[in-house]
Amino acid sequence: MKLIQQAFQSHQTVMTKMEALLPTIETIAQTVLTSLKKGGTVFFMGNGGSAADAQHLAAEFIGRFQLERKAIPAIALTTDSSILTCLSNDYDYSIIFSRQLEALCKPEDIVFGISTSGNSMNVLKGIQVAKKVGAKTIGFTGHQGGELVDITDICLTIPSNNTARIQEAHIFAGHTICEWVESAFAQTTQQHARAEATTA
Repeated sequence: MKLIQQAFQSHQTVMTKMEALLPTIETIAQTVLTSLKKGGTVFFMGNGGSAADAQHLAAEFIGRFQLERKAIPAIALTTDSSILTCLSNDYDYSIIFSRQLEALCKPEDIVFGISTSGNSMNVLKGIQVAKKVGAKTIGFTGHQGGELVDITDICLTIPSNNTARIQEAHIFAGHTICEWVESAFAQTTQQHARAEATTA
């Protein structure tokens, strides 16, 4: 029971500290929406638990979070086992994201690099390729932020050294961004529907 209480308390502490990061989360949401309005796609990448977060958030965008609206284009670069194993085997594990972004990323896109340490080499290389293309880049990290802080356009650094707490905070931030963007999309869908009904 004591361990559970400690985990709960440490989670609460991190979430309380995150209140100072709300402006950063809003800025990220606005940046995502701007890219989407230009016809962009949201790319996510990460390793291990962060790979799961990448897939989770991509699914929220393409499916729905809470509201009915049109699908939002999003891709998790962690899901194609043939691509991942091909690149790891034929080249090197550190290029599994950068090579995909070299093929798929466009200037109007936005790329999320998720790394609790901020130093995952394959995530860093992916961000570097995205920046060369001209896409917007977002970092989700923790601890002191690592190298990801210095190379992304916007970086959300969770104030914790505990990997589990960082990942929990990443999902909270991701869900908040999804909700914000989804609300904007739902409003646009409703406006279009009303306009079509008026002209019909």
